[in-house]
Amino acid sequence: MDFTFGPDDATFREEARAWLEAHLVDEYAAAIGAGGPGSEHEGIAVRRAWERELGRGGWIGLGWEDGGEAAGGRRRATLTQQVVWAEEYARLRAPARVGHIGENLLAPTLIAYGSKEQRHRFLPPIAHGEALWCQGYSEPGAGSDLAGVRTAAVRDPERGGYRVTGQKVWTSLAQDADWCFVLARTEAGSRRHHGLSFLLVPMDQPGRIEVRPIRQMSGTSEFNEVFLDGARAEEVVGGEGNGWTVAMGLLALERGVSTLVQQIGFAAELDRVVRAAVDSGATGDPVLRERLVRQWAELRTMRWNALRTLGTTTDPGAPSVAKLLWGGWHKRLGELAVEIRGAAGAVGPHDWSPGAPYEIDEAQRLFLFTRSDTIYGGSDEIQRNIIAERVLGLPREPR
Repeated sequence: MDFTFGPDDATFREEARAWLEAHLVDEYAAAIGAGGPGSEHEGIAVRRAWERELGRGGWIGLGWEDGGEAAGGRRRATLTQQVVWAEEYARLRAPARVGHIGENLLAPTLIAYGSKEQRHRFLPPIAHGEALWCQGYSEPGAGSDLAGVRTAAVRDPERGGYRVTGQKVWTSLAQDADWCFVLARTEAGSRRHHGLSFLLVPMDQPGRIEVRPIRQMSGTSEFNEVFLDGARAEEVVGGEGNGWTVAMGLLALERGVSTLVQQIGFAAELDRVVRAAVDSGATGDPVLRERLVRQWAELRTMRWNALRTLGTTTDPGAPSVAKLLWGGWHKRLGELAVEIRGAAGAVGPHDWSPGAPYEIDEAQRLFLFTRSDTIYGGSDEIQRNIIAERVLGLPREPR
């Protein structure tokens, strides 16, 4: 596509920047830079309030195909305007979004596969920043191999809907979410991608849903285990038994403008690593210097790849290629962040008084958290299989 910014985009950029500068004040100014991968625990209450502020401003749902306005937001923005908004948001380091899953995954899925009644019920709370969602896909033994889902759902003859029983894992922000979209097996005895349904489950069900945070080696707990014991599911999206189609459609949406936001954050992290390398004298090492330059060049490549695929929905390998690129890139950046400091990179700013908790700094958190980048969201091995089988047409891996 011809991806150039025109006069309308410049006007839109001024509007977006002015709105952000006018609203990133007081408690929101204190939350600038808060959140993001490895730091999702920061300022949840303020970031939830910020989500509602974005909703009042009409800045949620800019990329929805039919319905920012119908859901109470502003008209749909063009692709270039969506990029403009993402760039200004990231450059001003506005608080990391807690509504990402609802806005960028669940809402487009409802627009594509949901009923009119479901769109009218669930889109407005997302557009207003009032409802937070989490994703109930992975399970113990069924992470990257999503077709191995064992969570079961049976029809509830008394209240309608379904009763869901099973366990989900690696569920981001489940402890704060209001709703969860759950992939569950609604046909007893079904196997693999058959007999699955895409269900919408309210999280406020004491005694029926238990959330257990998973403490990571970075010390934070973005991810959770979710145990469902006869939890009520109120809606099925796309019809019973069509869950695999809906789930795959949703995964195909995990790219686009949001990847550009991610890359702007990556650029800020790279700048901090480069500054640290200059300050420490590590740039005198030609090997480290070459690796820093390579990180910069690869980030530029990722940006152009994202722009190349932004306007197309016909490339089944695009999400996998993007995941392979950014997962490995971010992991290598975390390694560089500690390597440029030498032996000092192994020791945190620790208070050695008795009983004091061991703390790590920003670079060390980056290193520890990025160990997971090539695993979560589909491991590198799975992404390569998808490219090989669905794009290149190679023989399927024996199972």
